[in-house]
Amino acid sequence: MLKEIGLKTLARTGKTELYAEDYMDHGTKICLRVDINAAEGTAVFDFTGTGHQVQGNTNAPRAITLSAIIYCLRCMVGHDVPLNQGCLAPIRVVLPPGSIIDPWEHAAVVGGNVLTSQRIVDVVLRAFSICAASQGCMNNITFGDESVGYYETVAGGAGAGPYWQGRSGVHTHMTNTRITDPEILEKRYPVVLQCFKLNEGTGGKGRYCGGDGVIREFLFRRPLTLSLLTERRVFSPYGLEGGKDGEKGKNLMIYSDGRVVEVGAKNTVHVGPGDIFHLETPGGGGYGDPDCAADDPPAAKRARTSQVPLLSGSVYSYKLLQESA
Repeated sequence: MLKEIGLKTLARTGKTELYAEDYMDHGTKICLRVDINAAEGTAVFDFTGTGHQVQGNTNAPRAITLSAIIYCLRCMVGHDVPLNQGCLAPIRVVLPPGSIIDPWEHAAVVGGNVLTSQRIVDVVLRAFSICAASQGCMNNITFGDESVGYYETVAGGAGAGPYWQGRSGVHTHMTNTRITDPEILEKRYPVVLQCFKLNEGTGGKGRYCGGDGVIREFLFRRPLTLSLLTERRVFSPYGLEGGKDGEKGKNLMIYSDGRVVEVGAKNTVHVGPGDIFHLETPGGGGYGDPDCAADDPPAAKRARTSQVPLLSGSVYSYKLLQESA
């Protein structure tokens, strides 16, 4: 795969270096240079230039960063490759010590697993032009008090690709989780699920459109503490090849006295009876010129994938993974 990508990149641009960057919501940059040796089928993944470790908990340990790289390679290779350290044998990874993706000992890291890992995936897939960005967030929501506790993750939109629409209301890249049924949620916890639906139009437009995020609302029936650990509230999931960005997520508190407050991506707030938490998850980015209709017959779609600077099986492998989620 690396040999083929390297040769196609060399023929197209005259060099074998790929580059991409993206930002966490707090402004920290994650950047990647991929230098491919097409003759040997090896590559250097150099994250030099990535921002310093942060005060909060979105630092990703080195193991998480390597896991994200392995995941991307397995998506791209187009074969059923067993998960093992040998996946990185042809790759040399350069991580700046003390950065958000290789922090010093004792750094807070819980958000690095569920959030920063996805931004690393976004950067790798962007460098290889695999697909537009997915929602890039697990939308971690917790609430409780001394007697009860609840934690869930909420789905969003998946990114579109060279010949597929992004899926709506799914988790992408992270382990899939099943959300609690409304009847069980309302029976066991002091909340009412007022709304849970697709947020139509939040996927980025394109030849192939990104998937839509969702809207989810909790009405609280007694005082509780609500905590949020989310991303993509500042920087939108990117589109590719002319596709539009997906919509950013949004976290709102609608208080019983009529106030509406934007509570930000990461926060802890105290809620009372009658207060409503309104969550909008990000949509996926679109792929390709929105003015070009994606109504080609299957044969034309297959022909077009052969022009993508990747193995057709690589793109197809990611599509299958997205559908299985």
